[in-house]
Amino acid sequence: MNLGASFLIKSLALGVGLAMDAFSVSLANGLNEPRMKVSKMCGVAGVFALFQALMPLLGWICVHTISQMFSSFEVLIPWIALALLLFIGGKMLVEGIRGGEEENEVKAVGFAGLLVQGVATSIDALSVGFTIADYDFSGAFLCALLIALVTFILCMIGLKIGKCCGTRLAGKASILGGVILILIGIEIFLSGMFG
Repeated sequence: MNLGASFLIKSLALGVGLAMDAFSVSLANGLNEPRMKVSKMCGVAGVFALFQALMPLLGWICVHTISQMFSSFEVLIPWIALALLLFIGGKMLVEGIRGGEEENEVKAVGFAGLLVQGVATSIDALSVGFTIADYDFSGAFLCALLIALVTFILCMIGLKIGKCCGTRLAGKASILGGVILILIGIEIFLSGMFG
């Protein structure tokens, strides 16, 4: 397999395209938790990067093993992403409206919620397995690592921007973060169904 400039450009472009949902969710998480420590930021970005790397690899494996079953599952992807992001976003929205973040800052998301966000924002990356189907495993693995690197960087940027804005928005951050997650879920659903 030729791992030249074309491979690098395609992998980085895939990374940017796939990371946009994770970037937006990171922005919402930063808005909701403006005092998030760097170690937690790395953990949040790391979870998103991990899922963005695993999903294309899983898609690649499906293409090479059980492609007929995967293609029938593909129609469910927009519905799953919509349900997961509506749940998380709705929960943040309700907490923000109830005034759950008066004096004390509310944690943006726990580990379980972060896993749900990771799955919701990366499930559409399963289909990337089809676009890299001609790669051997080492090429697919390297592509997944590049996607993870791009995702990590963009999520760190999103968290940083969210933290800066979140400090200024104080009491409304949870509401805004919930709305952003719901809109991302709707966008994933519409682009998956009609795009």
